[in-house]
Amino acid sequence: MKLKTLSVAMILATVPMTGAFAAAMDRTGQSISAFLQPGNYAEAGLSVLDADVSGTDKNGVNTGDMAASYHSASAALKIQATDNISVGLLFDQPFGAKAEYDLSSPAFSANGEGTSAEVTTENLTLLVGYQPNANWNFYAGPVWQQAKGEVSLRGTAYTSFSGYDAKMPSDDAWGWAAGVAYQIPEIALKASLTYRSEIKHELNASETVGFGQATVSQGLPAPISPGLTDVTTPQSVNLDFQTGVAENTVAFANVRWVNWDGFSITPNDFGQGLALAAPDRIADTLVEYNKDQWTINTGVGRKFSEKWSGTVSVGWDSGAGNPVSTLGPTDGYWSLGLGAQFSPAANYFIQGGVKYFWLGDADALTAASPYEGSFKDNHAIGYGMKIGYKF
Repeated sequence: MKLKTLSVAMILATVPMTGAFAAAMDRTGQSISAFLQPGNYAEAGLSVLDADVSGTDKNGVNTGDMAASYHSASAALKIQATDNISVGLLFDQPFGAKAEYDLSSPAFSANGEGTSAEVTTENLTLLVGYQPNANWNFYAGPVWQQAKGEVSLRGTAYTSFSGYDAKMPSDDAWGWAAGVAYQIPEIALKASLTYRSEIKHELNASETVGFGQATVSQGLPAPISPGLTDVTTPQSVNLDFQTGVAENTVAFANVRWVNWDGFSITPNDFGQGLALAAPDRIADTLVEYNKDQWTINTGVGRKFSEKWSGTVSVGWDSGAGNPVSTLGPTDGYWSLGLGAQFSPAANYFIQGGVKYFWLGDADALTAASPYEGSFKDNHAIGYGMKIGYKF
């Protein structure tokens, strides 16, 4: 079965929407598919997610839609320096969160303001690959990551911490990635296994509590000791596989594991103030996850003509534990995606995709309460576009 006429770019198959929504704060899926393209290659992409997440607080009052839409950009450049050595530079925004409660529920709003939070990260991955022959590729390299965030807690759900604000300016830190890939181009078979390390950040958070108060320690039983906020983004493993199943048709699958178990965000003053103000607290953190994430995406890609191809995919995400934080009250998903690719010439293409997510039901908690809301029957829709060029 000869599949050489298949567009190799189309065989990427998952289009830009694979990781547009996932458990905890996973956003992009951290694909390295651009690095595994033959020859010299460059791409740029943009994904947008519009989620609708609402529920009822513990008093039965509707929370309103708390999920703010967001976008995620990506770019990659891969150079085949010699027959045996390749170099790639990949940019993405792998982890993040964005929540914006309106004034619907007093549990999540106060003084004309709603609870809100935003976390963003940016990654630059430099990979150097060694190809001893046409089938194998061994690669590794450093990963630079920048992380920042801010949060505002409002409402009775946060007890004495209603009015709390924290701003965590950007911090740079380093990790690494490594993996191996195997391919048989004649049958469009390609498999890769990629590991990414955890990355440790120390954020110098600026924290206040109470409307107009100067520091979090004011009004609490004892003063707060100064310190940094430690946040570690998780290690992960990606397994990607594709193979030709018929003329001009490929099947593909991606399995992703992310080590969210034990992840937490505990701003320094918040953690100390919580221990003093709520000795019977349920948790010690602002955000935490207690379960590793598994994500599976699988589907089929088909070339219809020299210029047009398309894909259909189904996805499942395990979630990262339930109950969850009020700042991200969903537990996994099922998804269905459609993608199309237009190739005006053999050396470049334009991809577009849409994916619908059925979000898992979840109960939400805060550090001071085991139950603050129930979020059910929610959904999201993602859109993406990617441009690729071979040179």
